[in-house]
Amino acid sequence: MVTRVNLDLHDELKAFGAKDLDLCYNCGNCTAVCSLADEGSSFPRRIMHLIQVGASDRLKQSLDPWLCYYCGDCSVQCPRGANPGEAMMAARRYLTSRYDWTGLSRRIYLSKAWDVVAVLVVALFVIGLFALFHGPMVLGRVELNTFAPVRAVEAGDLIMAGVLSFFLLTNAARMAFWILREEGAPPLSLGAFVKAVPEFVVNFATQKRWRRCGTAQGEPKENWRWLTHLILVSGYLTMLTLIVVFLRWFQTDVVHPFYHPQRLLGYYATAALLYGTVAFMVGRWKKRDEIHKFSEATDWMFLVLLFLTTLTGLCVNLFRLADWPLATYLIYVVHLAVAVPMLVVEVPFGKWSHLFYRPWALYLVKVREIAQGAADVRAEGIPATA
Repeated sequence: MVTRVNLDLHDELKAFGAKDLDLCYNCGNCTAVCSLADEGSSFPRRIMHLIQVGASDRLKQSLDPWLCYYCGDCSVQCPRGANPGEAMMAARRYLTSRYDWTGLSRRIYLSKAWDVVAVLVVALFVIGLFALFHGPMVLGRVELNTFAPVRAVEAGDLIMAGVLSFFLLTNAARMAFWILREEGAPPLSLGAFVKAVPEFVVNFATQKRWRRCGTAQGEPKENWRWLTHLILVSGYLTMLTLIVVFLRWFQTDVVHPFYHPQRLLGYYATAALLYGTVAFMVGRWKKRDEIHKFSEATDWMFLVLLFLTTLTGLCVNLFRLADWPLATYLIYVVHLAVAVPMLVVEVPFGKWSHLFYRPWALYLVKVREIAQGAADVRAEGIPATA
C-alpha cells in the first residue's frame, strides 16, 4: 500500500486549532490515560502521529476523532503540554471540512469573516423576503398567521429541511465511502447496514458513550456535561419537531391554556435550550474545564445563534400573550432572521454537524463489526486445504 504524504497537513491542523502539535513527542501517555481508548482505537496518540507524518488519506479514513468526547484527561496529564484533546477537536473540524464537498465548511472554519458574512447574508435574505411578501399587519390585535401565513412558513420550513438534509447526508455519504473502503475492510452486506441502525439512533439520542469519560481527578464531572448536553439536544429536537412537523398546530393565533400540550412542549424546549446554551457559554467564558479552554469562532457562533434563536422565540410568545401586534410581528422577523442562518450555516457546514457525524461514526463502527463477524463465520466454515 502506497501512502501519500501531505507536507501541509501539520500546518493545516494548526489552522484548525491544534496549535501545540510541535510539543508532542508521541510518548503515548494520552492513550494510556484515556478511558475510551481500547484495543481497536488507540487515540489520541494514533491521530497525533498521522498528523505529524502528513498521512492525510489515513486521517480522513479514521473514525477515531469522532470516538473522542474531549474529557480533557489527555491534555491535563500530557507531560509535554501538547494538548492532544484540542488536537482531536481540530481533527474533527478538519474532517468536517473534508467531508463537505462544497468547500464552504473549510472557509467557515478557517475564516471568521466567512462565518459572519454567511450568517449575515442569509439573515438579510430572510428579512428581504418578509419585506416583500409579508401579509397584512393587523394592528388592532395580534394576528400572526395573517402577517406570516402558516402554510407559507411551513413550505419554507420543508424546503429548507430538504436542502439541509441533502447537504448533510451527501457529506455523510462521502464520510462513509472513505471509511468503509479502507484497505483490509471486510465485505459489506445490506444486512449489516440495517442491523446497525439502532446504534445510530441510540447514540444520536443519548450520546451514551460520553458517560464513560473520566477526569484527571477521577471525579464524574463528565456526567454533568453529558446531562447538560442531553437536555440541550432534547430541547433542540423538540423545537425542531414542533416547527417542521407540527407548525400548523404550534404557530396559531389561538391562545391555549398554560397546561395545553402545545405550550408545555414549547416551554420545555425553550427552558432546555436556554439552560444548555447559557451553561456552555459560561463554561467557555470562564475556561475552567479543559474542554472549554480553547474556543474557535465557530464554537461561539453556534452557541450565540442558538441562544438568540431561543430568546427571540420566547419574546414572540410573550409579546403575543401581551397582545402587542407590531412588536410581535417585528420580533417574529428577527427570530427567523436568526434561526434560519443558524440552521442553514451551522447544520451542514458548521459546529452542529458534529451532532450527526459522531453517532454516524459509531454506526459505521458497528457496520464494520457486523460485517467482520459475518466474514469470520464464513472463514471458519471453509475447510483447510492440504
